Amino acid sequence: MNTVRKIVVGIDGSQSSINALTWALHEAKRHSAAVHVVHVWSLPLAVDPMGGVIFSPVEEFRSAAEGVLKRTLETVKSLAGDTQITSAVEYGSASQHLLDAASTADMVVIGRRGHGGFLGLLIGSVAEQIAHHAKCPAVIVPL
Repeated sequence: MNTVRKIVVGIDGSQSSINALTWALHEAKRHSAAVHVVHVWSLPLAVDPMGGVIFSPVEEFRSAAEGVLKRTLETVKSLAGDTQITSAVEYGSASQHLLDAASTADMVVIGRRGHGGFLGLLIGSVAEQIAHHAKCPAVIVPL
């Protein structure tokens, strides 16, 4: 059996990502593994009717992203026990940041679909990218 030392989990604050983190924490306990939680944010692009780009206050979005991470970790705190948990808030492409983090991990875990995209999709675009491109085993946790 392969040894699992580090599990990377992508979260976005959705119930699906909380389920993924919960699953990862249970798996981490089984293997005495560390868990690295990653939340990635990006700026929404807004264009005014006159064709100009409207810039959003970056620090407010970053602060909101940090809040999502903090609330999500608080939600699963009782499950963590003595599991070593690290976390990061990143800016940019969620799939790319998760793939980068997973490059040094033994497993990457993500929910089936998060907040974004189209509600009718069976699997979200980030989960699909992870499933296709992760260099380590990928677990996609259903709702």
